[in-house]
Amino acid sequence: MFNKWGAVAYRRRWTVLITVLVLAVAGGLWGLGVFDRMKQGGYYDDSSPSATATRIAEQALGQRQPDVVVVYDAGSVDTPAVAQKVQAVIAALPGDTVTHKTSYWDSHSPVLADASKRYGLVTLTLAGDESTRLGNYAKVKDLLNVDGVPHQVAGATAMAYTIGAESKSDLTTAEAISMPVVLVLLLLIFGSVVAALLPVLVGGLAIAGSLGVLNALSYAVDVNNFAVNVATLLGLGLAIDYGLFAVGRFREELAAGRSSAEAVRRTVATAGRTIAFSATLLVIALAGLLVFPLPFLQSMAYGGMSAVAIAALVSLTLLPALLGILGPRVDKLSLPWRRAGDPRWLGRIGSAVMRKPLAFALPIVAVLVVLAVPFGSLHFGAVTEKQLPPGDPTRQAVEMIGTNFPALSNNGADVIVPGPDYLARVQAVPGVAQATVVGTKDNVTVVHAALVGDPVSDTAQHAISGLRALGPEVQVGGFTAQVMDGNQAIVDNMPLMIAILVGATLLLMFLAFGSVLLPIKAVVMSALSLSATYGVLVFVFQLGHGAGLLNITPEPLQAGMFVLIGAVVFGLSTDYETFLLSRMIEARHTGMSTPDAVRTGLVRTGRMISAAALLLIVVTGAFAMSGLSMMRFVGVGMIAALILDATVVRMLLVPAVLRLLGNAAWWAPGPLKRLQQRAGIGEVPAGENPVNRQVELV
Repeated sequence: MFNKWGAVAYRRRWTVLITVLVLAVAGGLWGLGVFDRMKQGGYYDDSSPSATATRIAEQALGQRQPDVVVVYDAGSVDTPAVAQKVQAVIAALPGDTVTHKTSYWDSHSPVLADASKRYGLVTLTLAGDESTRLGNYAKVKDLLNVDGVPHQVAGATAMAYTIGAESKSDLTTAEAISMPVVLVLLLLIFGSVVAALLPVLVGGLAIAGSLGVLNALSYAVDVNNFAVNVATLLGLGLAIDYGLFAVGRFREELAAGRSSAEAVRRTVATAGRTIAFSATLLVIALAGLLVFPLPFLQSMAYGGMSAVAIAALVSLTLLPALLGILGPRVDKLSLPWRRAGDPRWLGRIGSAVMRKPLAFALPIVAVLVVLAVPFGSLHFGAVTEKQLPPGDPTRQAVEMIGTNFPALSNNGADVIVPGPDYLARVQAVPGVAQATVVGTKDNVTVVHAALVGDPVSDTAQHAISGLRALGPEVQVGGFTAQVMDGNQAIVDNMPLMIAILVGATLLLMFLAFGSVLLPIKAVVMSALSLSATYGVLVFVFQLGHGAGLLNITPEPLQAGMFVLIGAVVFGLSTDYETFLLSRMIEARHTGMSTPDAVRTGLVRTGRMISAAALLLIVVTGAFAMSGLSMMRFVGVGMIAALILDATVVRMLLVPAVLRLLGNAAWWAPGPLKRLQQRAGIGEVPAGENPVNRQVELV
């Protein structure tokens, strides 16, 4: 199949090039509309008991939680001049944008003023669904200014708006930083201006195409702000990696004296097959996120899957066509330092590992295990104001409300009980600071239980468990309960996600390589690398070592980002494993011994894998400088994983383990071997000896 497509891509190169360019550019321009349709939320399970309880509470009270909470520093809230100014500003807010407003100056409710009567609150409920409310907040946020009265703004919609704005800013900054650096690195790697520009072109078109897909998806499902960031990160990084491997193989074929047509065909049949295979594995890994009933994670899955798929499609269509058009001119504008041939240092490393595999394998495994130790201290948390930098005004407003207005903080639970006689029982639950009846309707009583400590602390969570233990007729909602239910949904569905990742890897790698042990080894290597990465993340983001350097506040890890990192890192680990093993198997089928095949595969792919990892580190590293803790989590996690995986694991540990396995590494029972051969994934390029048909990836 790949042989045939390689020939078609060359023969119809101009048609393929123009078609893909038009589709990608048009999709990207149309896809810009996704920024107006994105949503910030979906971190919790909408079908959970806490979500049901929250909906019942809102129906009983006749309104939902306020979208915006404005804190006015009045000096004294009972000053008539201040009251007049605030009331005038609030009254002037457009009615089609703000559907409900409550203030201390209208209601004189003691809950809406702090104990010292210095601060007064105004709460606003905005019209429309989530994305509409974000737009409505943008319309009114500058109308909240009161002359001579400083104010701060908090609330769910204000928080979502701030996070979304920071997310968009991060995206622009990351691309502005990473693209020039990537181009310089590609120039150093390829030694040719034309060759260096090709992966960047593929990356840009992959981003454009993924934006179009995300915009289309936004009409059917919620698309979170971070989905675009993830799509950009993966689309750009993987497209550049795929372009790197394809262009490298094409130049290798030209250097061997083959014509442009033959070089394109062989590039697609080898590197193209590897790209398709690795992209399939990564798409399946990201599809594992769909098992979780959290819209946020499902949105991440859609963004990541579309980006990877588009990156692979562009690499398999436009890039071969463009290579066919360029031919030997791919090396135009070569730089003086360009060197041909394989680096000798990789050969020396390979020889050393082949001589003493245990001396390399045991220390590396020990280091990975030590790095994974903090993973045992993992605790899940929530998306809170601490995702923003300590100096952010919205974060400061939320923290200020939590300190001065405990009744309006998110550290509470909405308890749905059959009647007010439950009030004393709610108050008696350990961890409940104060219980108050806030509404009764149709035999439904809503009791607000203020909790002791931080909303996601053990004390608060034990209080939620105690409230639920009051009886099956009691339902508990609120922030802490939603966090607990969301995290539990992730824990409950984690085994299914792991089964999908492991099962897909074992099956597809067997069909590709025709070996029983190679897929098992790949899963074990990926698990080791992932565990070490998790250990580093817990060490920094939860335990706080080095948190000051990143300007983050240590806290329990957000469960959704935890599983997102797992899917991406596992997929990338398998990706690099594929590129490495493919050349080893290619060498093996030329008659080489296992040690020679392993050494040859390392020499042929080592530089490219290192370069690909370095380029992806640059792309993800730009996100590590984000103002949002969540994106820094992703950036740091990717950097740690890539450094570990592309260096010690792929360069040293995998070759050492293969040397220890010997010829058994390539073994499979006869019936399974015949099944793998019939699958056809291991087809060889036309014109080569089809004996012992196996994969010749890369």
